[in-house]
Amino acid sequence: LKGIQAGGMLSTAKHFPGHGDTATDTHLDLAVIEHPRARLDAVELVPFRAAIAAGIDAVMSTHIRLPALDPTEGLPATLSRPILTGLLRQELGFDGLVFTDSMSMHAISRRFTPEQAAAMAVQAGADVVLDSPDPEAALRGIRDAVERGQIPREQVERSAERILNAKARLGLHLARTVDVEAVPGAIGG
Repeated sequence: LKGIQAGGMLSTAKHFPGHGDTATDTHLDLAVIEHPRARLDAVELVPFRAAIAAGIDAVMSTHIRLPALDPTEGLPATLSRPILTGLLRQELGFDGLVFTDSMSMHAISRRFTPEQAAAMAVQAGADVVLDSPDPEAALRGIRDAVERGQIPREQVERSAERILNAKARLGLHLARTVDVEAVPGAIGG
């Protein structure tokens, strides 16, 4: 993570709060990790705790259901406030960027509309909703949820602040495009 950051990139830990122990590909359907909380603390959460302690910039959520962390039937971590806000932000103390995994994956897109999924992800604590199958509908869903009071305006403002701070750290306010000709020299090619 330090090398990634030294290279001028955001370091990202994924897929929170764990993804390795599943029999289902989340591109195709909703996976479930049935382990008790003690096992999650001892195995799945260990690398995330270490990454947060080391200063990771971002965390990407997983589209896996973890009943020990949120018993809501059919609800993946990406859409779970107890997981993204309760566990990640409050218990683990992470204040960096939270990205969703691709919202086009079937674990999400077969169960929720783009409007619902995007709004639920932001309600849960995500700062950035990635790869919605319908970005305009996702934006509409978030905006409507803010207007209805389901997502506090302060939460959206805090997400915007995190995003702008990350962009500033990377110098994206100075240069918004990549010099493609310079890439081989930068990566040693």
